[in-house]
Amino acid sequence: MKLPGRAVAALLVILTASLSGAFVLERERQTRDVETSVTTSSQDGVAALDLPDIFTGRALDQRLLNASFEKVESAYYKPVDDAALIAGERNGLIEWLRAHGVAQPIIPEAGATGDPKSDRRAIDSVLQGTIDRYGKRFGDTILTQQAIKGMLAGLKDPYTTYLSPDEIRQLEESLNGGDFGGIGVYIVQDPKTGLILVQPIEGTPAARAGIKTGDTIMAVDGKPTKGQTLDTVEREIRGRTGTYVQLLVRSQNEKETHEVTVMRERIHVPSVHAKVEGNIGYIRLADFGSMSYDEIRNAINTTRREGAKAFILDLRNNGGGLLDAAVEISSLWIKQGVIVSTVDRPGNREVHEATGHYDPAEPLVVLVNKYTASASEITAGAIQDDHVGTVVGTRTFGKGVVQSIYRLPDLSALKITTARYLTPSGRDIDHRGIEPDVVVNQAVDPLIIDTPNDRQLAEGKALLERRLANR
Repeated sequence: MKLPGRAVAALLVILTASLSGAFVLERERQTRDVETSVTTSSQDGVAALDLPDIFTGRALDQRLLNASFEKVESAYYKPVDDAALIAGERNGLIEWLRAHGVAQPIIPEAGATGDPKSDRRAIDSVLQGTIDRYGKRFGDTILTQQAIKGMLAGLKDPYTTYLSPDEIRQLEESLNGGDFGGIGVYIVQDPKTGLILVQPIEGTPAARAGIKTGDTIMAVDGKPTKGQTLDTVEREIRGRTGTYVQLLVRSQNEKETHEVTVMRERIHVPSVHAKVEGNIGYIRLADFGSMSYDEIRNAINTTRREGAKAFILDLRNNGGGLLDAAVEISSLWIKQGVIVSTVDRPGNREVHEATGHYDPAEPLVVLVNKYTASASEITAGAIQDDHVGTVVGTRTFGKGVVQSIYRLPDLSALKITTARYLTPSGRDIDHRGIEPDVVVNQAVDPLIIDTPNDRQLAEGKALLERRLANR
């Protein structure tokens, strides 16, 4: 999945996703899904975890686990149940050991008291007992990683995950919009069912293999996706170019599954596609990356020179990306005031205002559908709230939370949901989505987009033609 950017930023709005997700999605992306402005403290935009002096001299695995526990305790956007973290750690270790040949894992049990120091010791005891028994066989590092993954899984938040050093590298690669070995899909995890849904990118191996938007990936190379995080599934799908990945797929409205074998290729994910038809400039944005603002602005200028008098911004199937990119792009149409605000657990609100790069391409129609998510929803919501464009299509996905990336001392990282976001009018769209101004129902099929069968696009064009005629 393609995500944008500067090394790895700190705040992400992904559909991990995120379609990261977001990605990311998030092209979740996913560290695209990273927003650069809010919590960054290091040069590459990734907040580093400062380990307290009390950890000096302790094994690195314990320090990593303790640092992860304390960061979740302090940064997660909802109150944290330590019992869920401890249970998650234990369950994660048990599941991993069973999957690696230990039929009846013996893992210490520990309970939560509500006292952070006591609960941190409980977290420690579970990992240390596991290392004492299985460390020589599997290695301390891998067991520590599984303990952290399990602990985060206890939150039951698909966007809060542990990222290994290799996964961080892949995320940076995605965010930078570079080429990578994959099959060319955006993926998203349904927050209600946990199912992994995909949307293929036009012209990629996935699209050529017949994978369609809304298909559910049930397994990757025989490994069920149920219970896995979005990041894990993405990593399993990607791989060395020229190799094959086998997907077990269930299409929309079908009960039966079918297998699809896809050869990985070097994937370059396009960000902006633009053209002029008559006097209407059509601009489709695939994700919100570090270069998306420049690409959108160039597309607007190009279509203007080619005679565009009205504009369509197509955000359908756009799973999100960088918060900064959403603010910058929205600011082209919004002269001043709030674009979006983020609210953390204590209720602290950070307001992101228009950047002053006002250059409205209007009249404007924004196209959305149920896979418009995260940063896309920020832009669509800001344009709708400020009445500077008309939103057309179907209700959006409803991912109204943001993630921050925190680097651990071993170059792995935590991706933690740290805030929810609100539109300029104060709407919380998480799990609700954005209702278009003009509802036009249409199958979510990338093969329909920008064709004569695209009813949503046709409605957008007709609306703009009427406005131009009435000028």
